[in-house]
Amino acid sequence: MCGRFFLTQGPAELAGLVQARLDPAFEERPELAAQRFNIRPTQKIPVLRRDVEGGRFLTPMRWGFIPAWYEAPGAGPLIINARSEGIAEKPSFREAVRRTRCLIPTSGFYEWTESAGKGAEPWLVRRKGGAPMVMAGVWREWTDPASGEKLQTCAIVTTEANAELAPIHHRSPLWLAPERWGLWLGEEGHGAARLMAPPPLGEIEFWRVSTALNKRDAEGEDLTAPLKEEAEAPEPRPPDQASLF
Repeated sequence: MCGRFFLTQGPAELAGLVQARLDPAFEERPELAAQRFNIRPTQKIPVLRRDVEGGRFLTPMRWGFIPAWYEAPGAGPLIINARSEGIAEKPSFREAVRRTRCLIPTSGFYEWTESAGKGAEPWLVRRKGGAPMVMAGVWREWTDPASGEKLQTCAIVTTEANAELAPIHHRSPLWLAPERWGLWLGEEGHGAARLMAPPPLGEIEFWRVSTALNKRDAEGEDLTAPLKEEAEAPEPRPPDQASLF
C-alpha cells in the first residue's frame, strides 16, 4: 500500500536521473517543481513513460487510475494502487500492465500503524541514505465522455512487503533498481512479470514522524523529521480494506 509519498527532486533533476525527455507542461506548473513533502492521491505527479517513438518521457499525470468505463473521475473507487498479484487479469489493469507500464520517482513514502491509545502513527520509509526510489506503475489516458477532455492517470504497483517493512504494513510499493527500468518500461521486450516480487532486503530505512502528517493538507520538510523519542516497529498488521486494488 502506498497512500502518500514525498518528492524532493524537481522535474529537471528527475529527467536527468531517468534519462528522459522532459514534458514542457512542467513549465506551466511551477508548483510541481517545488519540494513536496505530502503528495496525495488525485494530485499531479512526475511519471516516466515511453513516448510514441519509444523514448523516455517524464510527464505529469494524475495519481489515481481511471478505468475506461468511468463516466467521471469519481464514478467509482479511487484507484491509487494496483496489486501485482493478478494484475494481468483484472479488468481495470490488464491492458495497462501489458502496454502502458510506467515508473514513478519518489524520495520516500509514508505508512501508518495503529497503537492502543495513540491512534494512527505515521512512519516514513525511504531508501538508505536518501537515494531516490523509483516505483513501478501503470497508466492510461482517460477521455471524459461529456467534454472529450483527455487525462493521463496512473497507479502505483504494490507487492507483498518484505520482512523489513512487514511490521509496518503488509503491502509495499514495487520499487526497481536502475538496471530493471528498461524491462519494466518495455524497452527490452517481454518479461516484466518476473519483476513483480517483494523488494530485496537491506535497501530501506524508516522512522516514526509527527502525527502532523495526519492532517491532509500538511506540508513542509518538518513532516519528514524523525520523532525525538525512540519508536519501535509494531507487530505485523493484518490485511485491511485499503489494499483492495
